[in-house]
Amino acid sequence: MSAGVASLPDGASSRQREFAFHEQDFQALRSLVKSLTGINLTEQKRELVYGRLTRRLRALGLNSFAQYRQLLAGEERELTELCNAITTNLTAFFREPHHFQYLREQWLGPLLGNARAGRRLRIWSAGCSTGEEPYSIAMTVLETLPHPGSWDVRILATDLDSEVLQRARRGLYAPERTANLSRERLQRFFIERPEGRATVHQVAPQLASLVTFKQLNLMHPLPMKGPLDVIFCRNVVIYFDKDTQRDLFARIGRLQRPGDLLFLGHSESLFKVCDSYGLIGKTVYRRV
Repeated sequence: MSAGVASLPDGASSRQREFAFHEQDFQALRSLVKSLTGINLTEQKRELVYGRLTRRLRALGLNSFAQYRQLLAGEERELTELCNAITTNLTAFFREPHHFQYLREQWLGPLLGNARAGRRLRIWSAGCSTGEEPYSIAMTVLETLPHPGSWDVRILATDLDSEVLQRARRGLYAPERTANLSRERLQRFFIERPEGRATVHQVAPQLASLVTFKQLNLMHPLPMKGPLDVIFCRNVVIYFDKDTQRDLFARIGRLQRPGDLLFLGHSESLFKVCDSYGLIGKTVYRRV
């Protein structure tokens, strides 16, 4: 239950709030989120923090953000809920399609004609959200390799948010989530299943078998040994400050060999962040 309606303190606004949200609340929460996730919550994110965390206060029956901060100090499970609430999970199948075209035409395709190339492929989808990105990668691989069963292909998909990972593992998507997929892809890679009055699309076993989902905090040591042929780290570091970006890409760079690929989001860049990669396309980088 809430403590009635409280007016916004500290002169930030004259409108009224359900919960008092003081300056010390915002500063303490942004500091905690930065230490846990690397996400840098600027002043412009104040309303986002309030809006998303009031849902947690209601769910927990708390009366104030001060009580919520006290709970966070001693409740490990709620730290996970905090991270889940703050992180943004905007995704779609074949989002930024030029990346998948590049993967198909400039990387996978040439492998087929290279007799000296190995048949081991390791791809990492960092910040995979509800699974559309890694499943899009898997579809691209299966569409390009004529005999995929003769290749050793593994796609690691990670995210900080435990809730979206559960949904990704289920591989069950409503029609609006698969609306941009062609009929051919839906027929080849998905199974239609009734759910209530609707028909949903279940990821087919041949697609699901290529992808492994794991929870991973990018601020922690990266557990994979590499080498990783391709890394998708798209629309993740846009929320990090430059120092956090430099640290992360220094660690990512150690997982790749010269020539390996890194894909970033459309608003991201390695300019003045990392000199271990060279720009070779639209937010496409190659390890140097």
